[in-house]
Amino acid sequence: MSNQTTKSEDPPLEREEDDAVIGRAFLGSTAVFAVIGILVFAAYWFLSGKKEQAEVVEAEVSVPGVRVLPKVTVPIIAWSDISESSGIRFQHVNGATGEKLLPETMGSGCAFWDYDSDGDQDILLINSCPWPHNQPESGSTSTLGLFANDGKGNFTDVTKEVGLDVSVYGMGAACGDYDNDGRVDLFVSCLGPDKLFRNVDNKFVDVTEQAKVGGDANAWSTSSGFFDYDRDGDLDLMVCHYVQWSRELDSAQEFRLVGGKERAYGRPQPFGGTFPSLFRNEGNGTFTDVSNEAGIQVANPATNVPMGKSLGLVFEDYDGDGFLDCAVANDTVQNFLFKNLGNGKFEETGTTAGIAFDATGSARGAMGIDSAAFRNDSSVGIAIGNFANEMSALYVARSRNLQFYDDAIANGFGPATRLELTFGVLFLDFDLDGRLDIFQVNGHLEEDIAKVQASQKYEQAPQLFWNAGAEFNTEFIKCREVETGADFQKPMVGRGSSYADIDGDGDLDLLLVGCGQKPRLLRNDQKIGHHWLRVKLVGKSSNRDAIGATVEVLSRDIVQTRRVSPTRGYLSQTELPVTFGLGVSDTVDRLTITWPNGKTQVILRPKLDQLLVVEEAEGHE
Repeated sequence: MSNQTTKSEDPPLEREEDDAVIGRAFLGSTAVFAVIGILVFAAYWFLSGKKEQAEVVEAEVSVPGVRVLPKVTVPIIAWSDISESSGIRFQHVNGATGEKLLPETMGSGCAFWDYDSDGDQDILLINSCPWPHNQPESGSTSTLGLFANDGKGNFTDVTKEVGLDVSVYGMGAACGDYDNDGRVDLFVSCLGPDKLFRNVDNKFVDVTEQAKVGGDANAWSTSSGFFDYDRDGDLDLMVCHYVQWSRELDSAQEFRLVGGKERAYGRPQPFGGTFPSLFRNEGNGTFTDVSNEAGIQVANPATNVPMGKSLGLVFEDYDGDGFLDCAVANDTVQNFLFKNLGNGKFEETGTTAGIAFDATGSARGAMGIDSAAFRNDSSVGIAIGNFANEMSALYVARSRNLQFYDDAIANGFGPATRLELTFGVLFLDFDLDGRLDIFQVNGHLEEDIAKVQASQKYEQAPQLFWNAGAEFNTEFIKCREVETGADFQKPMVGRGSSYADIDGDGDLDLLLVGCGQKPRLLRNDQKIGHHWLRVKLVGKSSNRDAIGATVEVLSRDIVQTRRVSPTRGYLSQTELPVTFGLGVSDTVDRLTITWPNGKTQVILRPKLDQLLVVEEAEGHE
């Protein structure tokens, strides 16, 4: 309304001049007020800032110290090849004549065992033989090999006199006193019928037929082992099998190296899978095949055909319920972990437990396997040797909960194993410092592999990884030639391997078997001066060998645990006594034995630097 009352008679020019004067006056006053506001704000900011500054009290800053780790020095330990000088004269025969048949490159195993019960470790070497269609005119002279130890690391060939001059296409061995008579018996896994030899006063009698463990005549058996799965006091037998193989099927495959024209050794993929076998000991010299009812026959869920292509076997109580479980290394298919349910049955849990595949969900070419409490705590590890360009695995469960993760990359073990084709893998404390190290024996399948893969060699050096301790980023450090000596690093076509104290000096020596080659016996010549304790158990109500028992040693607040179970590595068996390295500690506070039946036995402050033989005491809980 006010606009309507504006005096229209006012001259327009005069009205514009008045508005300009008012505008200039308004702008001027606004500028004045702005300057005043800025000055006031500046004064307030200055005074308030001074006040805050005056109230600030400087405090002493505590700078965190730099964590100083112990110095890592890999021990220098010379290994001496004493194969010839100690009396080991043996040649592995694989029957190869140029046909390139797969079994020719997969053997063989070995064992350290006290076959004559004289307290020292003897050597068993498994041999194969010429093919039936290609026998030499003079007949086969390749047999098993048994070498008796004199207690000082000198060996005598006693194969013929004990009755083991037997020619079979052998793969591996399992040693165990299945009849509890105080003599260790022998099972030999073969391509074809297997063999069980009963030890009768240090002579071996073939009892395969009456014991009913020969298996399928066309089967290809690999790693095997005695264990008391039902805790009834006698040893049962588990036998792994590789693939469904025949000469005809193998010969029909067009196996070639990339770019090559000549036939090469083939892959396992074209061959069908298999089931492992479980034989229950009836306590009367016979066994019953309970494979099906025990739940160890794993079939492919899509095709319902056998899934396993098994090469490595190890026993351990992974969930701490007192019953031995079984871990199985499979070639190009998922690994198995058979959880013992305690009622005569097993449940295969490899996938849910985390050991079936690699980190990408792929199956690897798994060969050998071992398991141990290598960190001296509640965790347990499973080491698996894999094919070339597939690093070895080290699955770790932080507690007995069947939840594993592959720690091989994080702890330094895996990357140094990627190029090698690994068969035998073992945990052992080679320097007696109280931490379990890892040994691997390597070798390729194909003689001409270097022609198509520059990074690969047919003969490959074994590897030894020193355990520096879990507090280090690189927990496992590969030992170089300067730390092992040249004898250790000599390349070979490695397959089976084992360890034992062959000369009674407390440290562990190594036996390595080469496919189509002579074996190598490496004596541990360490002179570090660490203390040690070796323990041999004799069961009474438990099985005589005490297989499945655990031995714990408490020394300076560190607890080491060993499982009595010789089935380890690839096709092989280690000695029964367990070895504890004690480093500089000069005392063991307590030794605790948990026998296979669950009873415990405690020995306080045992004497060090000795082999302690402990018999199971009746009545202990």
